[in-house]
Amino acid sequence: MEVINIIVRFFQEGGPFMFPIAIVLALGIAIALERFVFLSFAKRTNQRAFSQIEPLLLKNAFDNVVKMGEADSAPISRVIASGISRLKVSPRREDIEYAMEEGLMETVPRLEKRTGYLGTLANISTLLGLLGTIIGLIAAFSAVANADPAEKASLLSQSISVAMNTTAFGLIAAIPLLAFHSLLQTKTTEIVDSMEMAGVKCLNLLISRNSLSPQTRATD
Repeated sequence: MEVINIIVRFFQEGGPFMFPIAIVLALGIAIALERFVFLSFAKRTNQRAFSQIEPLLLKNAFDNVVKMGEADSAPISRVIASGISRLKVSPRREDIEYAMEEGLMETVPRLEKRTGYLGTLANISTLLGLLGTIIGLIAAFSAVANADPAEKASLLSQSISVAMNTTAFGLIAAIPLLAFHSLLQTKTTEIVDSMEMAGVKCLNLLISRNSLSPQTRATD
């Protein structure tokens, strides 16, 4: 209970800029949670989908792979389905690679969506904290200028302490937002790398099944 009282008093003494910083923090946490859940779901569905796609490729059931890519929510299904669709037109490995890369380029923006906002929100919270402190200090010095000389030192010390609360809260909001940003970027990179690895495995599997030509076009 004492901790809650300290937090409430700290928030009340920080001035009006504490409220926009709190809004920025709440918005950042909401984005971080939504992205974390989305990426975790994408990772699980990718693992499940690839375990289903691999047996289909071994059976040369390419139509089923394409249908799975159209119906499944797993990003890897759409990427591999893009390559298998191109296989019907050209058996060259490089053509299938280009098709999978195109599918990957369409998928990556969905994985990275809104993650970049966290870095921006962290910077905004820091700047709001500094701005609140500067405005608080300006108000403090203005009040001290008209105060009784015997009370100036005490009043100035108290006003500065209150103004610094805004900077502290801005940093308190910025640090976890930057941590979330780094965590989500790492998680996104892992998913993209796993999708690229799965694509290579599929290409090698198609070559081993003689469904795909390993040769590439001769350069001019």
